[in-house]
Amino acid sequence: MKIWDKGYNVESIIQDFTVGNDRVLDHKLAKYDVMGSKAHVQMLHEVGLLNESDYTALIGGLNDIAQTIEKGEFEIGPEFEDVHSYVEHILTQKVGEAGKKIHMARSRNDQVLVDLHLFAKDEVKAVLAGVKNLFDVLMNLADEHSQIMMPGYTHLQIAMPSSFGLFFSAHAESLIDDVLYLQAAYKMADQNPLGSAAGYGNSFPINRTRTTELLGFAELRYNSIGAQMSRGKLEKSVAFALSSISSTLGKLASDMCLFMSQNFGFVSLPKELTTGSSIMPHKQNPDFFEVLRGKCNQVQAYPVEITQLMSNLTTGYFRDLQLLKESFMNNLDLVKDNLEATAYVMAKVSVNKDILEKEMYAPIYSVEEVNKLVMQGKSFRDAYKEVGLQFLEGDFKPSTEVKHTHEGSVGNLCLEEIKAKMERVSAAF
Repeated sequence: MKIWDKGYNVESIIQDFTVGNDRVLDHKLAKYDVMGSKAHVQMLHEVGLLNESDYTALIGGLNDIAQTIEKGEFEIGPEFEDVHSYVEHILTQKVGEAGKKIHMARSRNDQVLVDLHLFAKDEVKAVLAGVKNLFDVLMNLADEHSQIMMPGYTHLQIAMPSSFGLFFSAHAESLIDDVLYLQAAYKMADQNPLGSAAGYGNSFPINRTRTTELLGFAELRYNSIGAQMSRGKLEKSVAFALSSISSTLGKLASDMCLFMSQNFGFVSLPKELTTGSSIMPHKQNPDFFEVLRGKCNQVQAYPVEITQLMSNLTTGYFRDLQLLKESFMNNLDLVKDNLEATAYVMAKVSVNKDILEKEMYAPIYSVEEVNKLVMQGKSFRDAYKEVGLQFLEGDFKPSTEVKHTHEGSVGNLCLEEIKAKMERVSAAF
């Protein structure tokens, strides 16, 4: 059954090619399609386009469908193109002629849009919950290991003293940047496109402000063509947020792979969270972090996929846009899974507490030695040269005083301030 049926059959090769995987994907949009339809029906009734009898029948039928979806009993058969045609078919079976009136003053274009906007709002909130969960895990690690020293690096060369508290809370605060991207994506989604029809409105006396209120949108997309132009922009805004999160997770994954190697030995995982080798019996590999890094790299390519798909489209709807749906849903699921698994694994990380006891890390105190000489009256350039020559001649040995100074300087982590910052930023949703 097709909602555009005119009495002839489309050949199966065209049907299968154009519909693709939409029937399966649309199960995720089903409850939102019903929500949009209920708001549309109520608005039509309020403006006098549906009588009381038809309104009551349609709302009752839509409520029944919503219950079927909630129970997991909603199944779109192969004879239907998508969720929209199936919902209309069920309604017509349930309530008769009234079911044929539900499509008045709208198009499948704005149906898809409102479904995706509602879906995106919920999904962005679900991703935010995953980000905050990982944030809490990292902040707990930072608090627990705030005074445990480790070397910092630039160019993969030892640089200056750091701490695990600084390391873990750095990744946590980076997640706050990612929440800002999520915030932008949520604002993009929180605009009502319903009533724009195929992009050129319609002549029915509808009330788009009312459906905006009924569906809980913060704002209306006023221009009907502009509403259709949000297709692709919505997905891209979410894609950039997912990419930003994946950049943070990917960097953390690379750090953990490096730090778990025997050459570093900074952190370790329980053996139950590692994998082995088919030939080397001693191996306990950080495969989780390697696969996480690969998945994060995949997600970071997602905005490019959308850009390429949209790059040569003129104004108006094109069927190319249907191809956005599968990657959109898959990448959302992938990032949610990545966040959940990373939080679980990071909570079980163990930290090496005696790293800086090794003589090889003595050079990290060079800056503080220079600063000590400056405080004693030397110019920075002369002090820098003096300490540099000590290294070249192999005579550098940091004093106990210098070590203690650095330990104090990396202990001021501002953990409470970072937590408060996350609360402020995430409260905007």
